[in-house]
Amino acid sequence: MKKCAIIANGYYHGDSYMDQINSITYELELLNVSVDRIYTDKLIAGISNSNVLSAVGDYDFIVFLDKDIYLSHMLEKAGYNLVNSARSIELCDDKMKTYVVLSNNDINIPDTISAPLNYANIEDNFCLNAENLLGYPVVIKEVYGSMGKNVYLAKNRQELKAISAKLTHVPYLFQKFIGVGGADIRVILIGGKCVGAMKRQNNNDFRSNIELGGFGTKIQLTDDLINICEKTASVLQLDYCGIDILQEGAKNYVCEVNSNAFFKGFKSVTGINVAKLYAQFLYEKFYGKN
Repeated sequence: MKKCAIIANGYYHGDSYMDQINSITYELELLNVSVDRIYTDKLIAGISNSNVLSAVGDYDFIVFLDKDIYLSHMLEKAGYNLVNSARSIELCDDKMKTYVVLSNNDINIPDTISAPLNYANIEDNFCLNAENLLGYPVVIKEVYGSMGKNVYLAKNRQELKAISAKLTHVPYLFQKFIGVGGADIRVILIGGKCVGAMKRQNNNDFRSNIELGGFGTKIQLTDDLINICEKTASVLQLDYCGIDILQEGAKNYVCEVNSNAFFKGFKSVTGINVAKLYAQFLYEKFYGKN
């Protein structure tokens, strides 16, 4: 029997997240793959007698729809096939790691400065380096976060220092502001290949995320978009991802890479059944052509 598991976060039940889980389950079952859903709040994995201990059963592969780096690495060490891999999820979950790994690969990335961790809760003057090197407005991002959360915009020194002070003890970065704000392009890739794109626009926020009030419009993939996105997915070794692209002039810049990008809004805008394409890819990856 063909059998897989979907591992999902047990503490988050947002509409787009549950749609992702339900849609992938449905499409895999249409291909006669039995699917068990396992939620992290009921899954025990750890190290016992110097070996990984896991309560997960016997599966051909696991669709890992969470960002638990420790769990993903332990499951791989226990011999499970994860999609995406633990390393790929880790590189995408930490935004600074994403930019470091993508650098020196002929991929445009906004100028970025990693903020040193401030343990002492004192005034942080390092942020003035960001002012000198990146100018205003400047984007400040916590390295962990999704759906546009934990991303801030400083328009002057006062705002920059206030945001920096708020992020004491938190890993974060400064980044050059690219484009006009409130607009980007979301590209979905499966098996390292682009399947479609939409432009996201938010007229009330510099962040374009649909979850924050943005809206999407279907656009055609260009050769430049395909090139930068497929190269990014290759460097990060991603089987599935959503890549956010900022545009300034004729240049495309990789803004962020999401290893578990939601596709409910993307499907409603583009008409592309991402779950079906993803399920077909998974089937062929682990069982061969149907």
